[in-house]
This record gives sequence, C-alpha cells and structure tokens, in this order.
Amino acid sequence: MDTALIVGGTRFIGRHAVEEFLDAGYEVTIFTRGNRENPFADREGVEHVEGDRTNDSALALARERADPDVVIDCVAYHPRDVRAATEVFADCGAYVYVSSGAAYGREVVPKREGETPLHDCTPEQAADDSMDTYGPRKAEGDRAVLAAAERGVRATSVRPPVVYGPHDYTERFDYWIDRVLNHDRVIVPYTSLRHLAYVGDVASALRTVAEAGEAGAAYNVGDHTLPTLPEWVDLLAAEAGREVEVVRAGPRELSAGGVEPADFPLYRGYPHVLDTHRLEALGWEATPLAETVAATVEAHPDGAGREAGPDREAEERVLGVLETF
Repeated sequence: MDTALIVGGTRFIGRHAVEEFLDAGYEVTIFTRGNRENPFADREGVEHVEGDRTNDSALALARERADPDVVIDCVAYHPRDVRAATEVFADCGAYVYVSSGAAYGREVVPKREGETPLHDCTPEQAADDSMDTYGPRKAEGDRAVLAAAERGVRATSVRPPVVYGPHDYTERFDYWIDRVLNHDRVIVPYTSLRHLAYVGDVASALRTVAEAGEAGAAYNVGDHTLPTLPEWVDLLAAEAGREVEVVRAGPRELSAGGVEPADFPLYRGYPHVLDTHRLEALGWEATPLAETVAATVEAHPDGAGREAGPDREAEERVLGVLETF
C-alpha cells in the first residue's frame, strides 16, 4: 500500500487531502504541531507525528516515521520551508507544494503556468509574515520547487486561487452564505470576477499531481466555471431555498455606509482567472458547482462569516441611500 505524509492535515486543505488519500487507498501520516484538535485521532489508517515543520530535524523524524511515497506540503509559507522540505524529502516518490494563484505577478486573463510571470521576492519579503508578501513568498517557493526538480527531486506545485468549502477557517465564503440565510437584500459591489477553487477539488488535484505530475511543473486548480459575485449569491440562495434580492452598489453608494468594495469578502476589481488545462490534461476534473455549493452550505456553521465583511448597519445605510435614487 502507498503511504502519504500530509504536512499540516487538521484544518482545511490538509484535512481534505487526508480524506482524498485515504479514499484512494493510501496509508496517511499527518505532521502537525499538535496545537489544534486532530479530527483523525481515532481514524484507522491515519498516524500523527507531532513537530514544528520549521525544524529540519522534526521534518526528518516525520520522514523516518512515515516513510512516505508522497509528501503533500500544505503549510509552507516561506521559501525556506520549501527548500528545507525538498532536501529532507528528496528521495520520496513525489513532493507536492501547495502554492497559490497569488504567486502570479502580472494581472492578465487568464494566468497560465510557465507563461504568466511570477512575483519577484526580496530577502526581506521572504522572511516576512504579512499578507502583503504572501504572493511573493509563494512565488519564491515555486522557484524552490523548480530548483529541486533540476537536482533530480520529483517536486511539483499546485496553485489554487481562494479556496472554499467545509472547514474553511477564513470564513470569506461563509460571509455570503450568512447574508443569504439571514437577509432578503444582499449588497454586492459592482464588477467582481474571481476564480475560486472547491477544497475537495484542490485535494484531488494534489493527488493527481503527486501521481502523474511532471517534476518542476506547477498546476493551476480552480472551478470549471467562474460565476461573478452576484451569481454566487444567486447560487447560494437557490441552494438555501431563499428569495434574495441582489443589490449592486458602486463606490459612491457604498461610501454612504463608510465602506469600500474591497471590504467585501471575495471582491476583486480586476478579474482573477487561472487556466486549468495543464491539470485537466492529467485527467483531473472539477466538481460541478451544484455539488460544491450544496456541500458548502450544508457545512456552514450558524453565524460563521458574519463579521468577515461590512457590518449590517453599514449595509442598511447603503440600502437607504439606494432607495432615494
């Protein structure tokens, strides 16, 4: 039986990756610091190694304990993490780094692997922890993967955009579910097209790339179709059986509530679209939106995401202004 080591396997993408590899018949070991509840504590076929992934000795211990054929690295947030992991796991059958669509450094539609330039990353950015440097850090991690592949390591990367689905601790998508479930009128800022990726599809992409990906290559992953933000609200309302009016507002109207378009979760002024043909060529397929929306709405915890965007009082002020037009 094949074995998989998931570096970070208890929260979101990693949690779904564990399920994906278990369903495919792998024995799975998760490697975490042990700071959060382990949902697989009593699960047959899942072992847990506790340690800090920024400690190279701890990574080596995880390798020895798991003896993995496949390593899925869900929590490499700095280039050093990727460089260390590709050294420690150099002899494994596959190392897959969870990168990000934010690694792309040019706004074009769509963004293509090997064609669209990545962000540069300075030494200062590489060591930073802020969201301002997230894209550059992920891009430098991708370059570390390529360098490892040139040394003979079967290292690859997967680049998702914003990910949604059950167990999403960011609550960005949950904000819109909460609005749909609790309000008849939902404000959506004008013009927003952002590629999203269902978490189950990211997990299946990780396994697909581990089993069939080309060393040194990066693979975009995302939903097969791209609803606009108002269309997402309509999809959520249909799934929840709610009649919801989508109220579109521009910067001038939103200013009445003291908010800006960027204050709304998932808003993006310039379209963010990833070309997924390279991944699809490996046999990967995205889950239909009807299924992803149903699973995400069903898993939505009551009240989750309510504070992830503008408060309702500010939205009510905007609605009041719109009614005077």
